[in-house]
Amino acid sequence: MNAAVDTVTILGDLEEIYVERGNDWNKARPPILARLKRARADALANCAATLDETKSGTVAAKALAAGQDAIIRAFYRFAAEHLYPTANPSVAERLAVVATGGYGRGLLAPGSDIDLLFLFPYRPTPWTESMVETVLYMMWDLGLKVGHAARSIDECIKLARTDMTIRTALLECRFIDGDAELADSLNQRFDQAVVRGTGKKFIAAKLAERDERHRRQGRTRYLVEPNVKEGKGGLRDLNTLFWIAKYFYRVRNEAELVDKGVFSANEFRLFKRCDDFLWSVRCHLHFLTGRAEERLTFELQREIAQRLGYAKRPGLSDVERFMKHYFLVAKDVGDLTLILCAALEAQHVMQAAGLSRMMRTLTGQSWKPLTPDFHAELNRIVLTNKSAFRDDPVNMLRVFELADEHDIRPHPDTLHELRRSLRALDPTVRADPEANRIFLRILTESRDPETLLRMMNETEVLGTFVPDFGKVVAMMQFNMYHSYTVDEHLIRTVGILADIENGRAEADHPLASNLIKTVHNRRALYVAVFLHDIAKGRPKDHSVEGARIARRLCPRLGLTPAETDLVAWLVEEHLTMSIVAQSRDLSDPKTIDDFANKVQSFERLKLLEILTEADIAAVGPNVWNGWKSQLLATLFDETEAIIASRHTRRPRSARIEAAKTAFRERATMLTPAQRDTVLQRHTPPYWIRTAVDDAVYHAELMSKGDPSNVIVGVRMRADRAVTEMTLIAPDAPRLLAVVAGACASAQANIVSADVFTTTDDLAVDIFALTPLSGDPRDEEERVRRIAQTVRDALADRAPVPKPIDARPRAIKQKAFHHPTDVLIANDWSDGYTAIEVSGLDRPGLFRDLADALLELDLNVRSAQIATFGERVVDVFYVTGPDGEQISDPLLRAKIVERLVKAYDNPEEARGIALPVA
Repeated sequence: MNAAVDTVTILGDLEEIYVERGNDWNKARPPILARLKRARADALANCAATLDETKSGTVAAKALAAGQDAIIRAFYRFAAEHLYPTANPSVAERLAVVATGGYGRGLLAPGSDIDLLFLFPYRPTPWTESMVETVLYMMWDLGLKVGHAARSIDECIKLARTDMTIRTALLECRFIDGDAELADSLNQRFDQAVVRGTGKKFIAAKLAERDERHRRQGRTRYLVEPNVKEGKGGLRDLNTLFWIAKYFYRVRNEAELVDKGVFSANEFRLFKRCDDFLWSVRCHLHFLTGRAEERLTFELQREIAQRLGYAKRPGLSDVERFMKHYFLVAKDVGDLTLILCAALEAQHVMQAAGLSRMMRTLTGQSWKPLTPDFHAELNRIVLTNKSAFRDDPVNMLRVFELADEHDIRPHPDTLHELRRSLRALDPTVRADPEANRIFLRILTESRDPETLLRMMNETEVLGTFVPDFGKVVAMMQFNMYHSYTVDEHLIRTVGILADIENGRAEADHPLASNLIKTVHNRRALYVAVFLHDIAKGRPKDHSVEGARIARRLCPRLGLTPAETDLVAWLVEEHLTMSIVAQSRDLSDPKTIDDFANKVQSFERLKLLEILTEADIAAVGPNVWNGWKSQLLATLFDETEAIIASRHTRRPRSARIEAAKTAFRERATMLTPAQRDTVLQRHTPPYWIRTAVDDAVYHAELMSKGDPSNVIVGVRMRADRAVTEMTLIAPDAPRLLAVVAGACASAQANIVSADVFTTTDDLAVDIFALTPLSGDPRDEEERVRRIAQTVRDALADRAPVPKPIDARPRAIKQKAFHHPTDVLIANDWSDGYTAIEVSGLDRPGLFRDLADALLELDLNVRSAQIATFGERVVDVFYVTGPDGEQISDPLLRAKIVERLVKAYDNPEEARGIALPVA
C-alpha cells in the first residue's frame, strides 16, 4: 500500500498541522481537511494503479478499503487525542468505529458509500456525541457519502431482531478503530442473540429480497445493459450467497465454505473468479464515470472492454466479446446459487420450488419412481443411479422431459451431476435418434418450452447438444434495439410462440393467436423460431447462414425434407415481413405484389407472420405495440387477398369506385353537393390508400374548418398505439419540411406520414406520432401547438423553433457507429421512386431530410419511418421535378450527396448550393 495512505503517516501530518496552528482547531481545520483530501486522492490513485497492474478488482477494492480505513483511523485518533481528550474516561465514554455492509467486508469501490456504525456501550455521552459529530462532518467535507448509525450494543441487537437490513449489515461488521472490546462484544452477542436458531428465517428473507430485486431489474441476467451490482448474476447475488452461507454455517470468510462441504475447491475458485471479475468491472465503471454508476450502459461498455484488454475477433467486436464474458460470469453466479441451495435443501433448511408456471406438486407419496435412473423426492427429480448420465448420456435430455411430464424441477444435485457429465454428450449422442426425438418433443410439444430450454441452457446441455446454439450463448448484440443476449432472445421467442398457441397472448397478438390455430406445419414453425437468430455473430449474413444451419440440423432432429426446406426458408426470410411492414408503402400495389411473390403460399404467409410477431415481441419490453401489430395485419390482409385471387383481383378503377360508393353511404353528415365535392377533390391514390371511415373523418374536418388557416385534427389511435395528426392546408412545396420541423420542436416523434394533394391544391397530410402521454387532452394540446407553429411559419410570422435536444438518447447513441446509407429504387413502386435513408437516429432527423428533399424539388407522396433502437430507416416515395420516377444519374447522385450531408452534417447541409442538373 502507498505510504501516503498509512495511518501513522497521516496522523503525524495532522498533529504537525495542529501544532503549527497553535493547537487551534478553527485554524487547523482547513489544512487538515486538505491533507485528508490528499490522502483520499492518494487512496483512489493507489486503487486505480492496483487495478491497472494486477487486473484484479478485489485486490483494487481491498486497497481502497485499506486506504479509507487509514483515513478514518488517523482522524479518529487525532480527534480523540487532541480535540476531545479524556484523561480518566468513564465506562460510558467508550466508542468503536465499525465498518458495515460492503465496506465491512473490506472491499470498497471508488464511488461507493462508506457505511459506518459508531458503537457505544449504553447511552451516548456528550463526549460520544462530539466524537461522532466531528468524524462525520469531516467525512462529509471530504465529499464522501457516509451511511451511518450511532447505537449502543443493546440497540443494535434489538433492531437486528426486527429489521433484516440491519441484521445483514451487522453480519459483516468490521472493527476499524476505538474500543475493540466493544466490537468483539457486539459480534458475540449478535451471534448468540440474533443469529442462533434463526437460519431458516434469514435465508427465506434474503431469497425473497433477491427475487424482488430481480423483478425490479428485469428477472433475467441477460439484459444487454446489466446492473453490475443489483442485476441478476451480479455482485449482490454473490453477496447474498455469502450472507446466507455465513449466517447458516457460521463462517467468517468464503474459504471456510469448502471446509464445510458446501463448495468444492473448484467451485470456490469459481466464486473468487466471478467476484474478482465483477469487482473489476465495477471499479472501472466508477473510475470512468466519476460516480457510483452500477449500470453497464452501451456508452461505457466499449471503453471498459478496451481497459480490460478485449480485442476484436471475426464476427465479434471487442465489446461483444467482453459482454459475452460478462454474461458467462453472471451464469456462473447462478450455478453457484444452485449449488448452495442444494446444500441447504439437503439439510431441510429450504423448501424445494416447483417448475416455473407449473406449481402443481406430486400428490400422495414423497418418494416416487419415474424411471430406473430417476425418482421424485419432495417435488424434485433425484438420481436413483448416481452414474445415470455417464451410463446413458441420453438421460441428460430425458431428465428435462420428465420435468415436463411431472411438472417438477430436477434437484440442484441432479443438475450439478449433469454439468459434471457434459463431456459424455458427444457427437454420437447428438446423432442419436432418441436424443433428438426427446429434444424435438421438448421444443414443440412441452407445456412450458421456455422454462425447459432455459434450464437446459443454464446447465449447458442446450449448447452442447446443439453446438450452433452454444456459439450464441451469452452473446450480446451491441445495439439499443435488443434488450437480451441472443440465446435469451431465442428462448423468449419460443416462449412467446407457446403463449400465442396456448391462448395466453391473445390480447397482445390477436392475429397470430387466430392464425396459429390453422397452420399445418407447427413443428417446423417452432424449430424455425428456435433457429432464426442462431447464426448471429458470424461474418456473413445471419439469415443466410441460419438457413444453412437449419438445412444441416433439421434432418438430425427428425424433420422431413419438406419441413427442412420450410424451416430454412423461414429462417432466411425471418426479417422480411417486419422490414416490408415498417419501411415500405403498404398502399402501393407493387409493394404487396413483390411480397406476395416472395411468400407464394398461404401457409408460408401465416407461419412468417406468427414468427415475425414472436420475434419482435421477444426483442425487449414494450417493443411490440399496436402500431406494429396494425402494420403487420395490413400487410397480411393485402397479401392474403393477392394470393387468394391473384387472377381475379378487381382492377384499380373498380376498387376506387367501390371506395367512393362506400363513402357516399357513410358520409351522411354532408349534403349531396358536399359529398360530390369531396369525391371530385381527391385523386385515385387517396381512395386506394385511405380507409372509408378515415375519408369520412377528413371530409368532416374540411366541412368544419378553413383550410387557408390550416385545419388540424387529432385522434388517439389505441389500435395502433399512436397519436394521429391530420393537417389540411393549401399545398406548398415547403409544407412537409415545416411540419417536420414543428414536430421536432414539440418533441413529437413521427412514425409514418401519408401525404396527399387534392385537385384543388389542398394538402391532406396524415402523421402518426408516438404519444408522449396517455391523456388525450395532453396530446390534443401538443398537436395544437404544432399546428400553430405551422400556421406561423407558413405565414412568415415566426420561424420554426429549433427542437429540444434529446440529450440522454443522443449521449447513448454516441456509443454506436452506423454509417449513413442512401438507396434509390424505382422497382419498389410503379409510379414513384423510393428513397431509403438509414443510419444512426438523432433528434430532428426527419426535419433535416424533409428540408433536403424540398431543396431538391422532389415531390413526396408518402414517408415511412422505422426505428430499431439507435438505428433508423426512413423511406420516402417521391417523384422528380417533372412528376415522374427519377432515372437521371446526375440527379440521383445529387440526391445521395445531399441526403448524406443532411444526415451527417445538418448545419453545413443547410448552406449547400446544389449544382444545376
